[in-house]
Amino acid sequence: MSAARPVVTLTPAGAVDATYRLGGELVRGAFARAESYERELSGKGVNVTVALLRAGIPSSAVVVMGEEDLPLAEVFAADTLRPVLRPGATRVNTSIIDSGGATTKVNASAGRLSPDAWAAAQDAAIDEIGRRGAGWLVVSGALPPLDGECAGSGDGTGVGDGHLDLGPLTIRARELGARVALDTSGAALRRAAHEPFGAALLAPNAEELAELAGRGIASVGDALAAARELLERGAAAGLEAVYVSLGADGSLLVSGAGAVLARARAARVANTAGAGDASLAGLLAGPVTDDLGSLAAAAARAASFGAHAVAQTSTLLPGLEGAPEAEVLIDPDPGIPLTEAAGTVGAS
Repeated sequence: MSAARPVVTLTPAGAVDATYRLGGELVRGAFARAESYERELSGKGVNVTVALLRAGIPSSAVVVMGEEDLPLAEVFAADTLRPVLRPGATRVNTSIIDSGGATTKVNASAGRLSPDAWAAAQDAAIDEIGRRGAGWLVVSGALPPLDGECAGSGDGTGVGDGHLDLGPLTIRARELGARVALDTSGAALRRAAHEPFGAALLAPNAEELAELAGRGIASVGDALAAARELLERGAAAGLEAVYVSLGADGSLLVSGAGAVLARARAARVANTAGAGDASLAGLLAGPVTDDLGSLAAAAARAASFGAHAVAQTSTLLPGLEGAPEAEVLIDPDPGIPLTEAAGTVGAS
């Protein structure tokens, strides 16, 4: 895996994050009044880029967004955000945070993406990789279905089922010396796991890992086994590591060199939205080579960034001051239970 070079992120389905904070508990079917409301341009890749910038790592975010929301992009530096505009408004992801810190999220589905917009997004990402000399391209968030007759044409704009094809983009990124990390979910993640396209890093959370494995994950050992299955399946195509965000249980990084679990304690739980993105940024915010010492440092950064993020009130990480230290376990005990089991435990 590459050293800490600049990072480019690509978010094919950008989002506007709307956050409501309540003075009491959220009760289903009842009226609730928000004590505060925030609205900011986001999307997983944008969150990763902002966290990397806070760590002093050069990064730029390519994001497909609605032209009606372009004013929200003005808060970013011109060389940080590269919007690819589509007609209309950007989808809205809503977080409702009650007085106890519990977060309820409602994310709008990603609308269909035109072949022209997808081609423009790929070109913008490749241009940013070349401009920055980036070592990583992070493809983050929902991968929307491709619209129009060009879907499945085999020319790099789509695949046969109308979904985005990351293979040609990965080849172009590799030619410029950048590896690809994929942080997505659902059908897109299943395709990447079962039909590897050349990504060097996959970044599922515990629930997503359980879905890929087809069984529940209740312990570190369960997560290790599932991550190693992914690694073995994708190794021939270039998969080097699997990074699993375990929420309150920390960050698990698995490669051919071994496995590392890192855990950090959050000062409080204010907002869980964006914590996984901050964690991935921490992973990539320093040199990562295929030895246990380097993997341990990377996992520690990931756990620290993630724990710090949940203590913040905004989705975009405002800074890293006060980020907690992480406890690191090399080749962790597989019997360590997870605070919350993922998937259906006992399913086969």
